Amino acid sequence: MANEGVTQPVTRTVTEPAIALRAATKRYGTGPAVLEAVDLSVGKREFVSIIGPSGCGKSTLLKLVAGLSPLSAGTIAIDGMTPSNAREIVSFIFQDATLLPWRTVRENIVLGLELEGMAKARRHEKVDRVLSLVGLDNVADSFPRQLSGGMKMRVSIARALATRPQVLLLDEPFAALDEMTRDRLNEDLLRLRDEHQWTALFVTHSVAEAVFLSTRIIVLAPHPGRLARDIPIDLPFPRTEATRSTAAFEQSVIDVSRALRGVSLQ
Repeated sequence: MANEGVTQPVTRTVTEPAIALRAATKRYGTGPAVLEAVDLSVGKREFVSIIGPSGCGKSTLLKLVAGLSPLSAGTIAIDGMTPSNAREIVSFIFQDATLLPWRTVRENIVLGLELEGMAKARRHEKVDRVLSLVGLDNVADSFPRQLSGGMKMRVSIARALATRPQVLLLDEPFAALDEMTRDRLNEDLLRLRDEHQWTALFVTHSVAEAVFLSTRIIVLAPHPGRLARDIPIDLPFPRTEATRSTAAFEQSVIDVSRALRGVSLQ
């Protein structure tokens, strides 16, 4: 055999991270750094939560990744692109549902597709599917004032998913909701992630929420904001209401809470 005894080169496929920050630094004007030299890689289809004391730069980091605020130093790449060039594959869900009060649920969800210039028939097809995914079929023609807080957040999530993002950025979207509604939407969010396989970067103040949702949790330390801990969460998927009652979940909440207290005291 001609190739006998010859070692063949091994070909490896290098996968570009979904999100990559290198020495990312942000300051406003001549003031102190809000974030300093943050290095973070988020792999495709990971769900990474960011927690930390108030003022450590959690929301600022999300806005940098979204391209809503410019870096002072360092680099950010989303699937190998700059944030401004990656906007078509990124969706942002804010703390408030930010719905247009004069538009119905359906009309709010279709907004992003209209801005993309998608054909009307295709827009309706996509919106119908997303309405079904988030359980809003029966309120499609209602206005925001007629919805509960949880339903408004479902509309916000549906609007973000309608454009089929590869990266979803979420800035404390469930913070104002009661615990039962929040838990249910957490479960819905993971179900939607299983179906659509997007990458998520999620900001929260709730350790239990971060543990339930995440494959990893990033703990930021304050003054200036910097990466203090990177904690893997090894709980199996799918995660359900029963997950919250397991010893492994409770231990993860304890471990992450200790890490958060540790950076808060620094």
